[in-house]
Amino acid sequence: MAEGNKIFCTNRKARFDYFLMESFETGISLKGTEVKSIRAGRANLKDSYGRIKNGEVFLYNCHISPYDNGNINNHDPLRPRKLLLKRSEIRKLIGKTNLQSVTLVPTKLYQSGKWIKVEIQLGKGKKHYDKREDKAKLSAQREIQRAMKDHNQRGR
Repeated sequence: MAEGNKIFCTNRKARFDYFLMESFETGISLKGTEVKSIRAGRANLKDSYGRIKNGEVFLYNCHISPYDNGNINNHDPLRPRKLLLKRSEIRKLIGKTNLQSVTLVPTKLYQSGKWIKVEIQLGKGKKHYDKREDKAKLSAQREIQRAMKDHNQRGR
């Protein structure tokens, strides 16, 4: 991403639940009040996922809160939103999701220039024991960092 781009929200749970592989930058079809709400930081990608339907890619369960100053034209917070990809990219995604049994996982919602973009990645679901292994590694890493910090403070 270039300089000056603002990240509105990330899906931190995606790295814990999926082995993430290839990523794609996509545009997203939004209504006016949705754009204002996203820029106010009121979006959530936590339980969202992408799905290919009739040759188009849609984002489901992406919660964008209704705009506070909106009127009767406010949007439904959980409506499916179309992702804007090139036809060749969609064909590539269709092939990978059908053959490899992977999921389209949105990982980041950000601004690129004047456009709002979504980064989606191909993710293969982790099993319970994989998640436990990741937790153990993270815990060991924290212990090492704490020990190093304590050692450096005592040495002064």
